[in-house]
Amino acid sequence: MKEKIRELLEAALPLVDFDSTFLFSELDSLGVTTILMTLSDEFGIKLEAQDATPKNLKTLDSIVEMVKRKLEQ
Repeated sequence: MKEKIRELLEAALPLVDFDSTFLFSELDSLGVTTILMTLSDEFGIKLEAQDATPKNLKTLDSIVEMVKRKLEQ
């Protein structure tokens, strides 16, 4: 799942370093919105503004964990 998410997000945001140890600091509001919309569409989950926290978007691993939590709900 991690590689699938990486591929989706790298295609949507090619200038973002998804290996960053603090990914959230590299994102502007459009980047955050793009991540939430891309993952919502791909996985059929509902991601909202309150999901766009530094904790959820800190690293690629934390993004994967957020998606897994939403899929379990």
